[in-house]
Amino acid sequence: MQNPFQIDRRSNLGRKALLNEYVNKNLPVILTDAAKDWPAIGKWTPEFFKTHYGHLTKELDGRLITLAEQVDRVLASTPEDPAPYPYCVEMTDYFPDLLKDIEPAIVFGRMDRVRSPLMPKALMHGTPIHEIFFGGNGSAFPFVHFDALYLGTNITQIYGAKDFVLYRPEDGPYMYPRPDNEKFSRVTNVFDPDLERFPLFAKAKPYFATLNAGETIYFPCGWWHTTVTHCPSISSGRVVLNTLNYDMYLRDKYKRWSQRSKFKAKVAFGIGKGVGSLMSAIESLH
Repeated sequence: MQNPFQIDRRSNLGRKALLNEYVNKNLPVILTDAAKDWPAIGKWTPEFFKTHYGHLTKELDGRLITLAEQVDRVLASTPEDPAPYPYCVEMTDYFPDLLKDIEPAIVFGRMDRVRSPLMPKALMHGTPIHEIFFGGNGSAFPFVHFDALYLGTNITQIYGAKDFVLYRPEDGPYMYPRPDNEKFSRVTNVFDPDLERFPLFAKAKPYFATLNAGETIYFPCGWWHTTVTHCPSISSGRVVLNTLNYDMYLRDKYKRWSQRSKFKAKVAFGIGKGVGSLMSAIESLH
């Protein structure tokens, strides 16, 4: 990977500057100190999860494994024999008592529409909101992708470090989207791509960044990305839903709802549009 572009690293960045310089321009950024007051920083370690939550299970590769087993794999992980990845769990299902450890929330919009009291729970049903990722040395996401439902993402590194590679939405034609899912790329290794199969991928411009413990990376919806870790890693992921991606989110949800019931999908979509308009009106007052 030659001459990757760098992602801005900012500290003491106020909400107005964050919105004007990054969110509204559809640009990623790394905030070096936005999570400095989170209790999770320094508390969430592999040993912490193994001791307090090691009995919890998740299906992986066709069998249930405990979190204790995954932690052991993470600690023993090597590039030749990496721990399974992605290994992620939804916090509200596995660790609801730990949500207080990732407060205050970092808001990438005039309003956090996910947490708004105006947002009906039914509209967010089935959408992972808070996820924790556990990876080890050599663990990597198996393909380049952009996040489902056109959601934005912010990821805070809690323990260890993680490398990110991002590509602009405009590079989509070079990413060879899968025929069955336009959000997934057929390119599986951005560091050593098969340019005979995917020659246009050479035109894609990578943005590279290492996220260290205590830092938060934000990337808007539509940004292609993948990750790789070189040490035991624990990170907290949180979806971003704001005025910029709300309608895209709603349209993608409508497609999913329609598979079950077109009538209910139309009703839910109508409610969602009304809620979105109300939120926009409130946001315009601030």
